[in-house]
Amino acid sequence: MIKAAEKAVDKKAINTVILELAGLSTIADYFVVCSGDNPAQIRAIADEVDGYFSKEGIKRLGKEGMSSAKWVLLDYGDIVVHVFDDETRGFYGLEKFWIDAPRVALEDLEIYANKR
Repeated sequence: MIKAAEKAVDKKAINTVILELAGLSTIADYFVVCSGDNPAQIRAIADEVDGYFSKEGIKRLGKEGMSSAKWVLLDYGDIVVHVFDDETRGFYGLEKFWIDAPRVALEDLEIYANKR
């Protein structure tokens, strides 16, 4: 899940957060949640993450939202990646819904600060 978040940040994703859902949900063990500034960037972030998983031989179970690129969801079973525009992210509030989930904001980590 860290690699998925790193690949998103490589494409200038903003407000990237990892939510650890293990023990809180059967949906997935981790959500990677991030935002892009526009549909083209949102698609580029999703393609970068998907390309990485594909190269690693990790099968994608589902992919939704590429046509509108307001909320792209990439499902890899234990890891689900959500790439939002700001308005849609605010409306659905996944981070608020999973308030009890331990989280890491990648922008807070020094290793990622140099990528911005």
